Parts: sequence; C-alpha cells; structure tokens
Amino acid sequence: MSRPVETVPVAVTEGVEPGVVTTGPVVPVVDRGLVAQLVGDAQRQGLSVDGEGGLLAELTRLVLESALEGEITDHLGYDRHEKGASTDGNARNGTRSKTVLTKAGPVQVDVPRDRAGSFEPKIVAKRQRRLGSIEDIVLSLSARGMTHGDISAHLADTYGS
Repeated sequence: MSRPVETVPVAVTEGVEPGVVTTGPVVPVVDRGLVAQLVGDAQRQGLSVDGEGGLLAELTRLVLESALEGEITDHLGYDRHEKGASTDGNARNGTRSKTVLTKAGPVQVDVPRDRAGSFEPKIVAKRQRRLGSIEDIVLSLSARGMTHGDISAHLADTYGS
C-alpha cells in the first residue's frame, strides 16, 4: 500500500528531548530535501514507502544492521578490519541471516557472529522474531532527523553495548 508523500523543507534537530530547554544555536542534522530525495528515488524505482520491501523496511534493515555492527564491535573491543586487535583470540565470524517481523513488514537482517559464540545481540536478540518498541524508536529518531550513525550510537548507549 503506497501513500503519496508531501515534502516540506523544514530543519530537523537532533538530541532535543520534548520539554527540554536548550541554549545555543540549533544545528539542523538532516534537511527534508534529503528525505524527499529518498522518497522520490523510491517512488521512481517503483518502491512503496511502506509495506514489505518498501522504503521503511529498507531503512529499518540498515539501522538494525548498523546497530548490530556497533554491538559486536563493542563486544569484541575493536573495529572491523582492525589488524591485531583481538587479545583473547575471539574475532568476527561472518553473519547469519534472520527475518524479523516489523510494522513495515518482514525484514531480513544480517546478524554478525563471533568465533567463540559469546556474542549476544540486544537489539535483535537470539531467537527473537518480532521487533517490539525498537521499531518505534528508530522511526521516531529518523523523523527527528538523526542520521543512521547517530541512531546506532543512541541505541548502543541505550542498550548498554
């Protein structure tokens, strides 16, 4: 089900909680032009905005995979492709594909794993098939204009990874 999207150029700010007064200049993180471009490109390619295989599902997948990558980086203690970083011999060991049910439809996510098998993801836990409130958080943060990296960092801070 595809809905027409009306775009309005408005600055969106990051890190401002409702009811919190901030001082200093407010810096726009993502302008609505970028969002309009994403939606326009999706519509030109025949992708719906919502539903299975739509733009929201793709954005959800990208954010989840980025957050999972942050979790395993924190778990292992070193970034991807960093030489000689593992002190205990544990290292990345590829990914496994997993389909989770979201409000945007089923989303296939590549979950990273480690050689020791000690990595326990928090964003999409082992044996979890349905996303709960994480999807609402991702959509809310995206609507506020946060980038994928900012959202991943926020989720990593929130879930302790």
